[in-house]
Amino acid sequence: MGISRFYANLVISVKCSKKRLLTKEDKEFNYRVSSERVLDECVVGLFIRFKIVSDRYRNRRKRFGLRFNLIAGICNY
Repeated sequence: MGISRFYANLVISVKCSKKRLLTKEDKEFNYRVSSERVLDECVVGLFIRFKIVSDRYRNRRKRFGLRFNLIAGICNY
């Protein structure tokens, strides 16, 4: 929650407490936020399947951009 100080465009889901339950609007907002988050996490999961992205990159740094673009092309295909 404290990270919202650094990022103005950050969207965080609404939390409930024991005293205050979520309203219908809050639940709809949380549903929209979570549906966007799932898509982003699936894309990150596609990239992590390639070892070049999940492990430490030990090759020449010049070619990292080229290789990452190739991986992105394979994931978008």
